[in-house]
Amino acid sequence: MHCGSAWDERRDGTSVLLHFRFSRILKGMDVHVNNPDLQAKLDRWVTETGRGPDELVEDAVAGYFDELARTREMLDGRYDDLKSGGVKSIDGEEFFENLRRREDELIKKHSPQ
Repeated sequence: MHCGSAWDERRDGTSVLLHFRFSRILKGMDVHVNNPDLQAKLDRWVTETGRGPDELVEDAVAGYFDELARTREMLDGRYDDLKSGGVKSIDGEEFFENLRRREDELIKKHSPQ
């Protein structure tokens, strides 16, 4: 990655120094957002951080894929545990019925008679 900077003229006549990173292969990215609420959030972050929208989107996507990989790894491990018999699966309905029963018992135990 290479770093660079550029001056951006704002509508009010002031200038802001923008810092950006770019790949040797990808020279930049055009960011097109169709959702107006998402565009407003992106614009706010650009203003608050002084970073370009391409850099913010790139960081967000990278973070999303990192989290997705961690989640996938965790789920694969859980599946392997189930397949190997290391953990026992439980019935969802049975679990929630047991949870409701314990909650009722706690309420009865702590309520004035």
